[in-house]
Amino acid sequence: MNYIIFDNFRRSYLLPLTFTRPVADIRIGILTIREKWEHFLGAKTSSLTEDYLSAKFPIVKGEDNILINGSILPNDKIAAEIMKLENNHALVQDEVIIAIRVTEDDLDSPDDAEGMEELETDCEFLKLNATWDIFHKNDEALRADYDIITKGRKSEPLSKTNTLLGDDIFIEKGAKIECVTINTTTGPVYIGKDTEIMEGTVIRGPFAICNNSVVKMSAKIYGATTIGPYSKVGGELNNVVIFGYSNKAHDGYLGNSVIGEWCNLGADTNNSNLKNNYEIVKMWSYPDQTFVDTGHQFCGLVMGDHSKCGISTMFNTGTVIGVNSNIFGSGFQRNFIPSFAWGGTKGFDNFSIRKAIDIAKRVYSRRDIEFDEKEQGIMRAIKELTAMNTSY
Repeated sequence: MNYIIFDNFRRSYLLPLTFTRPVADIRIGILTIREKWEHFLGAKTSSLTEDYLSAKFPIVKGEDNILINGSILPNDKIAAEIMKLENNHALVQDEVIIAIRVTEDDLDSPDDAEGMEELETDCEFLKLNATWDIFHKNDEALRADYDIITKGRKSEPLSKTNTLLGDDIFIEKGAKIECVTINTTTGPVYIGKDTEIMEGTVIRGPFAICNNSVVKMSAKIYGATTIGPYSKVGGELNNVVIFGYSNKAHDGYLGNSVIGEWCNLGADTNNSNLKNNYEIVKMWSYPDQTFVDTGHQFCGLVMGDHSKCGISTMFNTGTVIGVNSNIFGSGFQRNFIPSFAWGGTKGFDNFSIRKAIDIAKRVYSRRDIEFDEKEQGIMRAIKELTAMNTSY
C-alpha cells in the first residue's frame, strides 16, 4: 500500500508555519505528524501539498493509495481503521475527510468524497485546527510520543550529580546531563541523543529535547515544552514548541508559543502570554485576514521559519510573525508582523529576497547544510504569496 499525507483546508489556518512545510511536518509532542504516522503505518509516506513545496516534498504515487489528512495526529485505533479501508471508500468524521483509498487516477481531490462510500468513524484523536493548538495540545501529544519512543527500550543512566523527582525519564545515548533538577511527577521527560543540559537547569515535565540540542546554564523550563533538534535554549520557557534548528539561547521569557525552524531570538527577548484584563486572546488568521478569537487566555508568540529578533525585543500577547522577518527596537511590537518585514516599533521596510537568501545561506552553512535551489524556490514563492500583507 502507498500512503500519502495531504494538506486539507486546515493548512491555511496553520500559516505561517505551513508556508515552508506540509502540515505533516509540523512537530508536536516529540515527533512530527509524519513521523507519528510512519510509526503506526509501518511504512514511509509522501505529501500532497502546494505546488511550490512539491520540489522539496514530492508526492510518490502508486497504483493503490491511501491518502491521509495531515492535520490528524494518529493513534493505534484510527490507524487501524485507515489501513482497513477498501478502494473508493472514504473515512470521515463530522463531514471532514480523514482518509480515502483511491487509484492513481483519482489522486487530485482528496478533500472531495463525491462518488465514494463514506464511513463515519467515532475514533477519538487529536487534530490541529489552528496554530495555537500546537502548544495547547502539546502535553497530550508529548505523553503519547514518549510511550511510542520508549516502549520496550532501556534508558541510559542518569548521573548522580542530578536531582530527580519521580522516575518517568528516558535518556538516549550521548546525552550530557550534570547538576540538573528534573521533576517527572508532572509529566515524562525525554532527553534525546547527543543533547546537553547544562548545570543549574530546572525542568518540570512533560518535556522533550530532541537530538543535538542544548539547554544553557540555569534555564527554567515548565511543561509541556518541546525543543526540536539542533536548537539552543536558555532563560525561562513555559509550554513552548520549537520545531528545530532555532535558538533562544539567553535569558528572557517565552511562553505558550511556537517557534519554527532557523529562527533566532536575541538576548532578553520576552513575550507576553496573558492580557492584563484576562480577556480571551485574539491572534492573526491568514485565511480570515483579521484577528480571531482563540478561545484561550494564554497565547504567546507564533514565529514562522527564518525570522529573527534583536536583543531585548518585547512581543505582545498573541503575536504572529511571518517567514523571514527581522525585528528589533524598543517597546512592544505589533501583534501581526508580515513575512519579509525588516524593522520594529518605528516602522518596517521590505526585506529583499536577495538579502533573505544570502542570510539563509550563511545560517545553513553553520550546520553544514546547503540552502539549495529547492529552498530558494520556496522562499521566492513565499515572498510572492505574502506580498498582500506588506503594506506596513
